[in-house]
Amino acid sequence: MEFINGVTFGFMSQRGDWQTGSSRESLRLLKERCQADHVILAIVAEQDTAQSTMINWQDETVLSDQEVKGMIAHAHDLGLKVILKPMVNVSDGTWRAHINFFEHDVPPEPKWSEWFASYGEYINHYAQLAQETACQMLIIGCELVNTDRREKEWRQLIETVRSNYQGLISYNCDKYQENFIDWWDAVDVISSSGYYPMDRWEGELDRIEQVVKAFDKPFFFCEVGCPSRLNSEYLPNNWELNDGLSLEAQANWYQSMFQACERRPWVEGFGLWDWKAQLYDLEEACQNDDYALYGKPAERVVKNNFQQN
Repeated sequence: MEFINGVTFGFMSQRGDWQTGSSRESLRLLKERCQADHVILAIVAEQDTAQSTMINWQDETVLSDQEVKGMIAHAHDLGLKVILKPMVNVSDGTWRAHINFFEHDVPPEPKWSEWFASYGEYINHYAQLAQETACQMLIIGCELVNTDRREKEWRQLIETVRSNYQGLISYNCDKYQENFIDWWDAVDVISSSGYYPMDRWEGELDRIEQVVKAFDKPFFFCEVGCPSRLNSEYLPNNWELNDGLSLEAQANWYQSMFQACERRPWVEGFGLWDWKAQLYDLEEACQNDDYALYGKPAERVVKNNFQQN
C-alpha cells in the first residue's frame, strides 16, 4: 500500500449534491489547498433505528450511482486516488456503534442474519461500483462497534466482496477498538478512527502498533480529526462539546498528531475528517467550529505535513 495523504469528502451529502459545479470545485480546492493525493468519498445510507435490519441504501435521498461515478471520474481527472467508503447512519440519531441485536436468535426479534443480509447487499453494490470505476480501496464498514464481534459474518461478507472487487479492502474500526477485532487477517489494510486526545497519542500508538505487528498488515487512520472548539484537543471525538470556538485548538491537535505519527513508520497515512462538498464562504472559516478544515489554521498544518510525505 502506498502512503495515503487523504481527506474525507462529502459526508452526509444527499442525492444531487455531487452533481453541482460547486461540489466539483470543492474537491479541486481540497486537492490544491491540502496537497492531498487521496480522497475518501463518503456515501451514507440509513437504517431507521439501531435495531432495524434493513439498510435503506436505495432510498431516494441517497447519492445516485451516476453522481458517485461522476465524482470518482472528477477525482481521477484531478490526479486523486479514490477510496470509496459506504457508511451507515441511524435515522433517529443513534450513533452507528450502537447497532446491535441478540447474540442468539429469538423469534420474532430482529436478527443479526437479517441485518448482515441487507448490509451485504449494500456493500456489494458499492464493491461492484468500486471495481467498475477503478477505486484504490474499498472501506467495508465504519465504526460498527457492536458488529465487530460477529467474526463469522464479517468473514463471509469479505469473501463475497472479493468476488466483486479486486482492489484493497479495509474496515474502519472505531477509536480504542483496534485490539478487539479478531478478523484483521481477512482484510488487506487495518484502519481505525484516530480521535485521540492530544496528550495520549504516544500511548495509543504503542497499543495500536502491537496489533499491526501481530497481523502484519498495512495500517492507516481512515478517520482522524478534531473540531475547532475550546478543549476539543483533549476530547476530539466529542462532536457535542460546546465550550466555544477555538481554531487554535484544532491546529494544535493536528500538529501534535502529525508529530506523533511521523515517528511511527507503520502509520502509512490518513483520511482526515473532513471536507464539505458544499463549502461555507471562506470569510466564514474563522467562525466555523466544526471538524471542517477549509480556510482554517489547521488546513495550513495539513498542507505543510502532506507536502513532506
